[in-house]
Amino acid sequence: MQQLRNLALALCAICACGPAPNPHGGGGGDDDGNGPDAAVTVPDGKDQRCEKIDVLFVIDNSGSMGQEQTNLIANFPQFITVLNNSGLDYRVAVTTTGRNYSYTMQTPLGGFTQTISGGDDGAMLQPAQCNMQRRWIEKADADPSGTFSCVANVGTSGPSDEMPLSAMRHAFEQQINNGTNVGFKRPDALLGIVLLTDEEDCSYEQPVNLPFASSLCESMQEPVANYVAFLDQFTGSRTRWAAAAIAGPGPGSCSSSFGNAEEAKRLKAFVQQTGQNAVMSSICEGDLSIGLAQALAVFESACDGIVL
Repeated sequence: MQQLRNLALALCAICACGPAPNPHGGGGGDDDGNGPDAAVTVPDGKDQRCEKIDVLFVIDNSGSMGQEQTNLIANFPQFITVLNNSGLDYRVAVTTTGRNYSYTMQTPLGGFTQTISGGDDGAMLQPAQCNMQRRWIEKADADPSGTFSCVANVGTSGPSDEMPLSAMRHAFEQQINNGTNVGFKRPDALLGIVLLTDEEDCSYEQPVNLPFASSLCESMQEPVANYVAFLDQFTGSRTRWAAAAIAGPGPGSCSSSFGNAEEAKRLKAFVQQTGQNAVMSSICEGDLSIGLAQALAVFESACDGIVL
């Protein structure tokens, strides 16, 4: 859809980062019926354009993320500005990678249970100081840009085992079932997900019983394919959601003015298994506007192919 393509290019222009790449290649004119302005044919034979997008940001709030968050918050106003200018009916929400969890560690002296608290468990954030009307931001709100910058300032006191995929699932499963996030996702909108972290994903869903001296992030993790399948089921189709991971692209760790980032192998696998509706960007670019522009580009491509 041309609106989102212009949106991504505008973000790059504002942030002086150069043209946003199309992660799927191709140029294409407008006269073949398949260009960026082509309408989407839905099963009942009617043509319908992608006019709505609901975006969830899952932001790492562990101790290593202070500099990255500062850079991201600096770019959020431009992100919202071009969304406002796009003509799209948008919603934007924020949660963190933090989960409350417990696991049992087996030792020579017997098992003991470790409990970690302080996670948001996928709840969409609504800090009192941000004066939000609900757990997400809408285009018609008084100051969506300022509100976005406020709510995205998630701090660095979250759990050190980052679980962006699990937090995303909890946002659309447990936190909908218990009423917390009800109403965010609209059935006729593209769902966009942005995962931002400088560490590997440690997500798991089932109780964990760890062998002695093993690591939670190396043991009994939930298969990445389960999260792809969950989103397919939640939205009803692979065409109705898109994702962007801004993390360590590998191979190995990377570094920038932000500091170091571990290779996010599981997020890379998540992007690869999702296919053309997902993109992996480097958190080590030193300018997070690049990753945001690439996220918008893949959302644009997904809008072109959405079946509502």
